[in-house]
Amino acid sequence: MARILPLADAVAELIHDGDQVACEGFTHLIPFAAGHEIIRQQKKKLTLVRMTPDLIYDQMIGMGVADKLVFSWGGNPGVGSLHRLRDAIERQWPSSLMVEELSHAGIVQGYTAGAAGLPFGILRGFTGTDLPKVNARIKSITCPFTGESLAAIPAIRPDVAVVHAQKADRVGNVLVWGIIGVQKEAVLASKRAIVTVEEIVDRLDPPPNACVLPSWVVSAVCLAPGGAYPSYAQGYYDRDNRFYQLWDQISRSREEFLRWMKLNVLAESGRLNFMEKFSNIGRMA
Repeated sequence: MARILPLADAVAELIHDGDQVACEGFTHLIPFAAGHEIIRQQKKKLTLVRMTPDLIYDQMIGMGVADKLVFSWGGNPGVGSLHRLRDAIERQWPSSLMVEELSHAGIVQGYTAGAAGLPFGILRGFTGTDLPKVNARIKSITCPFTGESLAAIPAIRPDVAVVHAQKADRVGNVLVWGIIGVQKEAVLASKRAIVTVEEIVDRLDPPPNACVLPSWVVSAVCLAPGGAYPSYAQGYYDRDNRFYQLWDQISRSREEFLRWMKLNVLAESGRLNFMEKFSNIGRMA
């Protein structure tokens, strides 16, 4: 059952060095506040899983949190490359990084299999691509009913899922709406789950097409207003496109990257510095 905890306490208790950690959120509700707390606590040797690694994983990888990345696309959306990710792969800075590449559908099937307690997921994917040549974990399987050759990938069962949502109630049920992505599947596939939320309320009133994560699949709920910034939280604030553009320049240089992280993430007032300087929180009606 979920407990309501400060974010720092939840990360300290539930994420351990060497864990496989999935920080999910697609386009919006990306768990930046939780990722920054993982950095501040200097977690090490993590295997990071994410369908679309973007700025938060660039920051985590650049700060030496990860040994391995499992992903299906990586970049600064609408801008270009992730320079800290590229530096780790191409030059082993700040340390070497193993990568395991799948497709979006492959990640989804991996989580879905993990959530269902199955050993692998199946899809009509990878045909005509070179991914199976570079990812030995992609196998082929023959359908016993049709004889069709299908792709099979191992179930993804993270030690910890980390997601951001709009609301939770006081017993730990979580409400998320908008573009859901694979947050639900990641939480259900994981041994433990941390959910940061914009607010904690007495009662959840789900809008149409919303998703409710019941308290019994969540380990900790953490109040973190603005916790998805600079991505957006539907119904709360917009995406800060300007920051995504600025990040391209900040992250190109190791020195500038480290200077920015020290000031805006590692410092005791870092999160407040970050929000005050760059945030468009409050613009959405």
